[in-house]
Amino acid sequence: MVCGFLPQVPLWLAVDGKDYPMAFMLIDNGHMQALFVDPDGRGTGIGAALVRHGLALHPRMTTDVNEQNAQAIGFYEKMGFKRTGRSPLDDQGRPYPLIHLEYQG
Repeated sequence: MVCGFLPQVPLWLAVDGKDYPMAFMLIDNGHMQALFVDPDGRGTGIGAALVRHGLALHPRMTTDVNEQNAQAIGFYEKMGFKRTGRSPLDDQGRPYPLIHLEYQG
């Protein structure tokens, strides 16, 4: 599934001083599909920098977060995202509730 999805959407990659990948972000039509940060890079601001870049391109960017991922929800809310809804199933129809978020600065 990932291999089929990745080539179809823009990908931004953040690297360290040695060109080692530390994080990436995918945005499709103003919706952030994914933001992944290497565990060694968490808390360094690299994820926030990618999100700010995405917001410069898509000022009303949206994203979905697994309801059980309180850390991610807190990160996005700290960045200025607000909850706009909830779905009981994930995008594949599995019982993993999603919180829908939209940037509202």
